[in-house]
Amino acid sequence: MKTKTVLLLITLVLPFLMNAQETEELPDVWSLDDCIEYALTQNISVRQSILSNMSNEVNKEQAEAQMLPSLNASARQNFTWSKIEDVTTGESSFEGSNSRSMSLNSSVTIYNGLRLKNLIKQAELDLQAGIYNSETIKESITISILNAFLQVVAYEENVKNAQSNLEATSDQLKLSEARLQSGIIARSDYLQVKSQLATEKLTLANAQSQYAISKISLMQLMELPVDENFAIKRPVLNENINKNLLPNAAEVYALALGIKPQIKSAEYQKESAALNEKISRGNYFPSISANAGLSSGFSSSMGQLGDQVTPTVGLSISIPIFQNKQIKSSVAIAKIGYQSAELNELDTKNELRKNIEQACVDVTSAQIEYEASLESFGSYQESYALAEEKFNNGLINSVDFLFEKTNLITAENEFLKSQFNLIFSYKILDFYMGNPITL
Repeated sequence: MKTKTVLLLITLVLPFLMNAQETEELPDVWSLDDCIEYALTQNISVRQSILSNMSNEVNKEQAEAQMLPSLNASARQNFTWSKIEDVTTGESSFEGSNSRSMSLNSSVTIYNGLRLKNLIKQAELDLQAGIYNSETIKESITISILNAFLQVVAYEENVKNAQSNLEATSDQLKLSEARLQSGIIARSDYLQVKSQLATEKLTLANAQSQYAISKISLMQLMELPVDENFAIKRPVLNENINKNLLPNAAEVYALALGIKPQIKSAEYQKESAALNEKISRGNYFPSISANAGLSSGFSSSMGQLGDQVTPTVGLSISIPIFQNKQIKSSVAIAKIGYQSAELNELDTKNELRKNIEQACVDVTSAQIEYEASLESFGSYQESYALAEEKFNNGLINSVDFLFEKTNLITAENEFLKSQFNLIFSYKILDFYMGNPITL
């Protein structure tokens, strides 16, 4: 009942999904949840998996229907002519007659080596495997959207930082120009600041390009036509996002085994493969079926319809004796298929374990990198503030000042990178633990 309810909902929702792109009002500013929801409604793989599930539901219903009796009706009308000779006159002529027949037949399988029952079980398993496969596809798309969304946020932050640095250097160039005209600094100092401004203009242009490309990548992943006005809702990040987690890979893996859809799908596929062998072995056993019928006919030369009502009841048995090794080969292939399904399940579990182990290591490493980059960024901020004050007061030259500024920009970029890397690492860990992917 639960499965039928799920498939019924899918059947009702699918037409809306197919036309979502034309009918849905798109947000002006996209949150991560908006991006994920839209992507899941538009992604071709997701929609194909839903259609596959609907097909599996039909196959299941067909397998169940095989247990029911069949009923067939038929009717036939014949016209015949025969040549008749008159023995007295020697003349011949054609005389016609007509006949009609009608029949009603029914048959039902009583026993066939439990093949029908196993086919029903297999159809249900295939249906469940397909549903979990759909969930696996959705989860994969969700992670891809999360990564692309964070890339947009990071590159947008890069643009803001590059603009801020460019504005500061522009002010410093004006100050250097005034000092040059007053003879306070050498022209080489002025040219150093001017060169830095040119470099930061290029940095800003590159940051803007990366930001534009990241937005296009996100929109393409969402199956959303590229829109110049596309904008995302920036998440609010705390000053210190480090949770100082110590994830245990074995514990996370044990939890993931019970909740991740790819594991469930692999398990159902293995059970389905096991039934293949039983279904194949069922062909070794006799097949018994019962049949009943009712027929009647009319012939212009024999009598009326009611005179020829004929009921029939029968029982038939088919015993396989020699099938050219077809059954034996089918069983052997089914065994191989089961072993392959076992290996697929093992490979799926191993892949999950490896990914979780890597995710736990990534979290630990990302936390260490974040703390190091945070400390480094703070130190360079203090050093730059002091250098800026000295430069504004003419106590250091432009070379020393720009050296401090370059260090600050590098530290700022490293901090930004580590910040978003840590966020992504946390979300991947949440993903394997079954927590919702939100910002």
